[in-house]
Amino acid sequence: MNTPSAPRLTPEAARALQGVLRTEIAPGLTERELDAVETRFGFTFSADHRVFLATGLPHGSSRWPDWRDGDPEDLAGRLAWPVDGVLFDVEHSGFWHPAWPSRPAEKSEALRVARTELESVPQLVPVYGHRYLPGTAGEHGHPVLSVYQTDIILYGNDLADYIQYEFTGRSSGLRAHATVDFWSYFVESGPGIDVTAPTPFTPYAVTAQEAVDCIRMLALERLIDRRHHPEQLVEAGLTALVLGVETESLALLAGLSRSEHEHADALFDQVLDELGLLQDLPADTADLPWEAARWELVHRWLQLIVKGSLAPGAGGDLITYEGWRPLAHPQQLKPLFEKTEAYNDGAAIRQRDREHLAEQIVEEAGRLLDGPWPPLD
Repeated sequence: MNTPSAPRLTPEAARALQGVLRTEIAPGLTERELDAVETRFGFTFSADHRVFLATGLPHGSSRWPDWRDGDPEDLAGRLAWPVDGVLFDVEHSGFWHPAWPSRPAEKSEALRVARTELESVPQLVPVYGHRYLPGTAGEHGHPVLSVYQTDIILYGNDLADYIQYEFTGRSSGLRAHATVDFWSYFVESGPGIDVTAPTPFTPYAVTAQEAVDCIRMLALERLIDRRHHPEQLVEAGLTALVLGVETESLALLAGLSRSEHEHADALFDQVLDELGLLQDLPADTADLPWEAARWELVHRWLQLIVKGSLAPGAGGDLITYEGWRPLAHPQQLKPLFEKTEAYNDGAAIRQRDREHLAEQIVEEAGRLLDGPWPPLD
């Protein structure tokens, strides 16, 4: 486990964060109350989570865990949720962690081995809904994870960054990194997605125009400070070249070797200029950060969802993360947001009702695409 080096959360900073929650704040938990919760349920709060709850206890919504007066069975269920989700995928989706012993042929025996292995994984502690912080005593600055079975997503660089993004649509813009053993696997190399990573583009580029559209999408993602990797710029260039797009610098970008990836950004900018895209990118002139660029990206992500190149749940999460929240919760996107939340709801997962909910996300994406853009109030 790597201890992160983020600033410690102070009571003053926690108080400011709670001011943006738009919910009731009860008096904070005392040290005795915090200790009692940890003893009763057998876990520890991380240092920043402990400071946050000692400053004030958010309530008024069932998504906030009520560590003072909440139903003990409900709290225990929330704490068990991440491990139960992994076991669900072991049983129903064939998941098996590469660090575990070889998977037994019998499903019941595989579940027994998985349960044994999961007894030693770091505890995840609910913050809000299905957002979790690692419960590491004395440690601070861990990123917040969004957890649905083995679909685990980074949702904030630390507790403060997560709250700013979840409730105001603004974040530090810094990259988050998974910091806790076992759970890091799902973000870094497992089946989960990272909503801060660039969007896949190759699956739907089959014409020269679509290849140019993919290049523009990557340019827009860079514009709003989404993470990108040099190999993705090179691949976009290679795809465009193969599909017949012609510019002076495109072949140079497409031909970069791994040792030459430091030149990818500069060559990508030259390609944008030669395609007439650089000067055509939207400016950041509105009160909301990069409003026009975000609306255009949402449109492209909706197209990917409808085409089947982006899974409905992952696409809904992406639009929630980069559209719904930064654009200050536009009513036009509320139905899509609500369908994504329904898809991610624990009851739907337990009842295996996600296929129908995924279809609803696709239908809503199509409805939005059929209307004016940006959609009207």
